[in-house]
Amino acid sequence: MQPIIARTLSDIDWESWKAQDPATLTFIVKNDHILLIRKKRGLGAGKINGPGGRLEEGETTLECAVREVQEELKITPLNMTFHGECLFQFVDGYSIHVYAFSASDYDGIPEETDEAIPLWFHIKDIPYDEMWEDDRYWLPLLLKKKNFIGRYLFNKDKMLDYDIELLT
Repeated sequence: MQPIIARTLSDIDWESWKAQDPATLTFIVKNDHILLIRKKRGLGAGKINGPGGRLEEGETTLECAVREVQEELKITPLNMTFHGECLFQFVDGYSIHVYAFSASDYDGIPEETDEAIPLWFHIKDIPYDEMWEDDRYWLPLLLKKKNFIGRYLFNKDKMLDYDIELLT
């Protein structure tokens, strides 16, 4: 990875920007509660987030979202809805394009795996201080069923700049 010299989003040519990795995140929201995970490994290990991960060859974003929830929590999300995209650029050169989904139900019983620990929270008690900084800006939009595209610049765990556009 080639480090990039950027301090703000305007330092990045977003017209030609292409992520190294496409990925998904899924948030199961049921009865005013949200199912999150504490990541045990990989990008964001130790943080709380939704289950998700990188697309596999030939997979759609929806297929990836379902597969990642199944792998990380041993449940199948139901009634999936696409809400938006998060474009992340890290100053170390890494970039990831995340497709954000919600599900209103699931089949099975959430289980801890070698990747994740399931955690339920009331939607008014989401632990944003234990999540990536950007989540506090776009996750409330997802919970309100708004569609969005967000761009974020990070130096390791520190967000340097961001912009979110609501879509109609």
